[in-house]
Amino acid sequence: MAAIPDSHRDLLEGQCATLATVGPDGRPQLTEVWFLAEGDKIGLSLNTTRQKTKNLQANRAVNLFLLDPATPYRYLEVRGDAEVTPDDDYAYADKVGAKYHADLRSRDQPGESRVAVTIKPVRVNAVDMRR
Repeated sequence: MAAIPDSHRDLLEGQCATLATVGPDGRPQLTEVWFLAEGDKIGLSLNTTRQKTKNLQANRAVNLFLLDPATPYRYLEVRGDAEVTPDDDYAYADKVGAKYHADLRSRDQPGESRVAVTIKPVRVNAVDMRR
């Protein structure tokens, strides 16, 4: 598993990241997501009815992109494999929701469910073009 360098760990405290998954037509699908950093792994809570979740269940290849909000010259790109596990009791959704002061249950319709997604980095590109 690739490591996230200390020089860019502050970006993991950010509010949003761009998630890229591979759609059924082979083209990338991009979505802004909430996330939690856990060491070198990054976690997401996703509703199972969304296309990004269906994409991950069919193809574990994923890319997460975090742009420094202070400067467009600095970013973190995490390429990895996603592990998708059921989160029927919303235990992981509650962890993600706590970061954002939100109840993710309230964002789902009756009968919908969630999964916990763990992104395991395969390649990390930490870029700072100011240097």
